[in-house]
Amino acid sequence: MESECIYNLLQLPANIKPQAVEDLAQGEKKKYLQPASRKNPKFEELQKVLMEWINSTLFREHIVVQNLEEDLFDGLVLHHLLQKLSSVTLEVEEIALTASNQKRKLAIVLEALHQCLQLEESSAKWNVESIFNKDLLPTLHLLVAMAKHFQPDLPLPANVQVEVVTVESTKNGLKSEKFVEQITDCNTNSNQQSKVDVFDELFKLAPEKVNAVKEAIIKFVNKKMERLGLSVQNLDTQFTDGVILILLIGQLEGYFLHLKEFFLTPSSPAEMLHNVNLAMDLLKEGDLLNYPVNPEDITNGDIKATLRVLYSLFSKHKMLETPEETKTEAGH
Repeated sequence: MESECIYNLLQLPANIKPQAVEDLAQGEKKKYLQPASRKNPKFEELQKVLMEWINSTLFREHIVVQNLEEDLFDGLVLHHLLQKLSSVTLEVEEIALTASNQKRKLAIVLEALHQCLQLEESSAKWNVESIFNKDLLPTLHLLVAMAKHFQPDLPLPANVQVEVVTVESTKNGLKSEKFVEQITDCNTNSNQQSKVDVFDELFKLAPEKVNAVKEAIIKFVNKKMERLGLSVQNLDTQFTDGVILILLIGQLEGYFLHLKEFFLTPSSPAEMLHNVNLAMDLLKEGDLLNYPVNPEDITNGDIKATLRVLYSLFSKHKMLETPEETKTEAGH
């Protein structure tokens, strides 16, 4: 038994301080990142991409993140990031000075984030304690989840894996176990890029065909929206507030959305973004989003982003039309 405990201790990663191990209460388990994994080029690249994403997103707020472990633990950056990426407004103090206030603010921010991600707290790979304790691995899982939800076209390095060690304090001593933990998907970039290229190539190599694509999609949209007394003439402008997009998804997928869930006449960029985020969530839930799209691109009138979303709906529902519907449309 004694030799087993000594063997387990020898398996601990070199960067674990003795006092950290001794602090484990009986039955408590902690996870530690292996030092070699920190030097993995893909792991370093992931941190760089996420920091650049945060800093570019929060540029107007004059917030600069230089270290993911040290700069996110108190909830301030995560609060600003969540507000910027979604329509969520939280009643929390801007700057929390004491540890208890910082942890309370972080808890509120994470609760709101879990609602946006439609994620149960128990299934998240992070929690208040791990983020507040500046644990890099849970922090990365959190940021990757945010990026995949709010900006699915962010070029995260694919198949990022790290080696970790779990240390558990038992009545017989310390027990450790090594395993590999996945942070990003194997196909994070490849599948997305191939899909994005369809429209990139259309705009680059065949711009004369763009109007034909627009006309086909407008015809499709108007056919589906006529029962609501709505029509679309301009794809560049009429989808920026998310209203027609939400109603179109409802018509095609049989959704009934209560008016309290979205803004029928949005009067601010935040309300427009709320609508578009809701539409993106509906598309993802129905596995209808064939192309990665940033919701802010829609509200900013990016025609490629708008076409990607509409083509996802067009490609599914046009194929589902019956021969009689197609003949009627051709005759009409």
